[in-house]
Amino acid sequence: MATSWYIAVSIVFFTASALAVWGLWVLVATRRLGAPLLTVGYAVGAAVVLAATIVLLARYRRDGDVSDADRVPRLRRFASWPVALGIVGAVVVGVTTLSFLFGASVLATVLCLVRWGPGIRWRGVVLVEIALVVLWFAERARLDAAVPGAGSMGFALATFGIALPGAIALSLWSWDVVLELNRARAIESRLAATQERLRLAGELHDLQGHHLQVIALQLELAERMLPRDPDAAAEQIRLARASVDAARTGTRELAGRFRGVPLPDELANAVDLLRAAGLRVRSDVAADAVLAPADILGPVVRECTTNVLKHGGGTWAELSLARDGAFWRMSVANDRGAESTLGSGAGLEGIAHRVGVVGGDLKTHRDPDRFTVVVTVPAAPGREGGASAGFTPEVPGERDTFFRPEAPSEGMPR
Repeated sequence: MATSWYIAVSIVFFTASALAVWGLWVLVATRRLGAPLLTVGYAVGAAVVLAATIVLLARYRRDGDVSDADRVPRLRRFASWPVALGIVGAVVVGVTTLSFLFGASVLATVLCLVRWGPGIRWRGVVLVEIALVVLWFAERARLDAAVPGAGSMGFALATFGIALPGAIALSLWSWDVVLELNRARAIESRLAATQERLRLAGELHDLQGHHLQVIALQLELAERMLPRDPDAAAEQIRLARASVDAARTGTRELAGRFRGVPLPDELANAVDLLRAAGLRVRSDVAADAVLAPADILGPVVRECTTNVLKHGGGTWAELSLARDGAFWRMSVANDRGAESTLGSGAGLEGIAHRVGVVGGDLKTHRDPDRFTVVVTVPAAPGREGGASAGFTPEVPGERDTFFRPEAPSEGMPR
């Protein structure tokens, strides 16, 4: 989108530059011919051309977002009021500058701004450029005779007059390339999503198909054994129930894998949310953050973001994620408002438990105007329930707090 606006602004700027150079020529002609109305007429014509250019560029951008079947028919694109306005402006420019070259150059520029079919614009521009060169050589002697000394401005006038349609066509070609790239990216995203859904469907089919087949065989065996050996049939029914539980667990894990959000996206979402709440946010995320354990740090990011919004009451926040040897270290800091209640809830204990079961640690640091949460987890988290081998946590200072969770009991929520 930014590139499209840049190209549109450059087209308007180049057109305005050409009109400004020709305006200097009109001032010279007005002074030497004693016809002040030329300047007024040229100013009106130039304003009309710029207005038509801006409207046609807006339409060009709008048509670029739809397929050719959904666009306005080509005949109606040319038989429209912006094109008519541009043609009137081109005629006024040609009359007031006493030059067919300038009028033809503006006319070709206006027609370039209409979306042609593939390849048609470039063929037309090549023919127009040849015609403009011929016009310039044909007009040089006449203009010099009508306005003595006009030949001294010939290079600048010819440069802008001849180059304008080609420069506009080249800019529009670049614009079309940008739009095609955007469409290609959108199609690629849709294809990736479709492939991911197909992969999920395949894995789900294999998972459920296997378990359902096993359950069907176990129930069929139980049905056959029920008259002869009720205890064995009951055992087969128990095994079928276990298979149902296994199928449910596998489906839940499969859904969890596909619901996962990459950690850089989690951090970007947190930054957007904090900024939307009116906070000044600074983010410093490692380039390889996608390798960090998102299943552990993702919920931590969401919990810390909620704490900042709900309990912080300040005006700024900082988020950082960096690799520290065999560990990932994430830090969330913010200022404390007058009614801040950071650190008083149970959220930090929940975070500490979550990172503790994989060998990580959580540390908080309180200052009068700053509250910081630092979470450290192994790059390849295990499930040993304490600090990993080789990890030596910092000794807490007077204002620092470590949360070291106890081993989870059987009834503790996970």
